[in-house]
Amino acid sequence: MTLKVGDKLPDATLVGMSAEGPAPVALSDKLGGRKVVIFAVPGAYTGVCSTAHVPSFIRTKGDFDAKGVDEIICISVNDPFVMGAWGKDTGATEAGLTMLGDPQSEFTKAVGMDFTAPPAGLIARSKRYAMLVEDGVVTVLNAEENPGMCEVSAGEGLLASI
Repeated sequence: MTLKVGDKLPDATLVGMSAEGPAPVALSDKLGGRKVVIFAVPGAYTGVCSTAHVPSFIRTKGDFDAKGVDEIICISVNDPFVMGAWGKDTGATEAGLTMLGDPQSEFTKAVGMDFTAPPAGLIARSKRYAMLVEDGVVTVLNAEENPGMCEVSAGEGLLASI
């Protein structure tokens, strides 16, 4: 599957951090009957992901709220411990963003958004993209051509497409 507008997202179990530790999160529970923004990054703590992508959604969270978005979810092919720490370190968690790991790249591969770049040490990672999902169906999809860029997939880029 190569993800496109009009697709229903496959159900997947991602992993987040709870007060008790790692906890499975069924994507279907997050999407059913809701308007959700999902953005994906190649890796937590990597350059553009930390300095541009996550901050763009922190800056625009209020604008998404005003458009009726129920939740903003960041997905990365990382474990939940890393995603939890990264959410705290970037201020994303405090801003109300949900940080979820796709540790085995299962969701990322299922939607055809995986890539591998061995010279950079990125194996089975996610391409950089952002999408608006309404009741589980992709209504807007902005994918970057280059994982080092954050323009159409930034918070401002997605807002402009809605």
